[in-house]
Amino acid sequence: MRLSEFRQAVLDEFGPGFGRVVTNDLALSEFDGRTADEAISRGADAREVWLALCRAADVPKSRWHGAGLPQPRI
Repeated sequence: MRLSEFRQAVLDEFGPGFGRVVTNDLALSEFDGRTADEAISRGADAREVWLALCRAADVPKSRWHGAGLPQPRI
């Protein structure tokens, strides 16, 4: 997942206002309490951050692939 795809998935799932709050304020235990923005700025893989964000925000698994994005290969 590219960073632009991550940003689009956040926008599609959470909307512009809440998306910024979620990526800036929600601490992700899978990234030692860092936010999504912090994890990405430290070089974390965007796909892994997206999946951690989905788990932390209780996004239904059916939407983990990111709204508007193709289904990932399994």
